[in-house]
Amino acid sequence: MKIIRCTKARHAEPILEILNEAILNTTALYDYKPRTMEIMMQWFDARELYGYPIIGIETDGGELMGFGSYGQFRDRPAYKYSAEHSLYVDTRFRGRGVGKTLLQEIIIAATAQDYHTLIAGIDSENFVSITLHERVGFTSCGKIQHAGFKFGRWLDLVFYQLLLPTPLYPREA
Repeated sequence: MKIIRCTKARHAEPILEILNEAILNTTALYDYKPRTMEIMMQWFDARELYGYPIIGIETDGGELMGFGSYGQFRDRPAYKYSAEHSLYVDTRFRGRGVGKTLLQEIIIAATAQDYHTLIAGIDSENFVSITLHERVGFTSCGKIQHAGFKFGRWLDLVFYQLLLPTPLYPREA
């Protein structure tokens, strides 16, 4: 396994495949319809514009095993030190520590960019993701009941957060 920074040219298609599998088969994403390549290109462009990394893990043969990224938590100036992250692992590579490695790399990158709070919104029945986040130090900080409706049932959304030691000198401006 090797940790890489994903690029649009090389990783847009495998990331799209991973996301669409999650949309169609899980409650990890509260979307109904698969995303298009056009949406994927816009997603990459937005990450690049705002300096948000897209971290991936590849096999020794160059196959994308999973990826993670983060972005602004809310669109207000006072939230500038808070980021919401997500990570997804290809179904073929689950249970091999890919998710934990990605989450650790997200924490390193967010710390380097002076974020103070990392936030995860997780479906309340996604026990694998909840356990992963708790093992890395995230704590539960809230629940929204019936936040979504998918697969014929109401879904509860739980939030987890990790406080980072940065920034050393936070400012309001």
